[in-house]
Amino acid sequence: MALYAIGDLHLSFGTDKPMDIFGGKWDGYVEKLKQGLACMTEEDTLVLLGDVSWGLDLREAKADFQFLHEIPGRKLIVKGNHDYWWSTAKKFEDFCTENGFTNMHLLHNNAFFYGDVAICGTRGWFFEEDQQGTHDEKVFRRELGRLEASLKGAGEKEKLCFLHYPPRYRGYLCPEIIDLLQTYGVRQCFYGHLHGDSHKLAMEGLWDGIEYRLLAADFVNFTPQKILP
Repeated sequence: MALYAIGDLHLSFGTDKPMDIFGGKWDGYVEKLKQGLACMTEEDTLVLLGDVSWGLDLREAKADFQFLHEIPGRKLIVKGNHDYWWSTAKKFEDFCTENGFTNMHLLHNNAFFYGDVAICGTRGWFFEEDQQGTHDEKVFRRELGRLEASLKGAGEKEKLCFLHYPPRYRGYLCPEIIDLLQTYGVRQCFYGHLHGDSHKLAMEGLWDGIEYRLLAADFVNFTPQKILP
C-alpha cells in the first residue's frame, strides 16, 4: 500500500489537444505516463493535482477517465484551472456510476484518509490572474472556504495538503492560504500548475514550518511521486 501524487496530466484522448505539440519533455508524454503509472497497485491511492483532462465537458473527458479508471488503485482528483469538464460533485458521481468508474473521487469540500493521515485539498487561486480583470474575489474566498472545509473534515488526523496552484513561489505569496495551512497544522503541501521555464520559480523544501513540493507531471518526469509507504 502506498500514497502517490502527480499533477497536470493534461490528457486529451477525447479532444485534439495533445501536449506533444510543445515538444521537449512533453514529447511522447502519454507513453511516459503509462510507464510511470505502472507502479500503481489496487491497494494504492493516487492524488491528481488538477488539469487532468482537456475535455470541455464530461462527455469529451470520458476517454481520459477511462484511461485513469484502468490504472489500479483509488484516484482522488483536485480541480485545476484547465479542468473545464468539472461541474458538480453530484454530476461527476453520476458520470462515474453510469460508466463503471468505481475508483475515482473528487477532493472537494472534503477529506479522505490514508491510514492515520488525512488527504486535504482544493484548487487554490492566484491573485496575479486579476491583471486582466478576470479575478473574482468571491471565487478566491470560496476556495479558502473549500480548503478550510477540507482541513476541518480531517479532524485531529495529521494533514497533507494537495493544491493545484502553488501558495508560494518566487515573487508570489498567498498569505490567506498559508495562514490556513499553519492554523490547521499542515506540515506538507504539494502542488502543480508550474510548467517549463516556470519550474525555476518553484519554492521547494521547508518554508515557515511547511514543506512544499512541486509535482507537475513534466517536473517529475511523468512519474507519480510516492508520498507515503
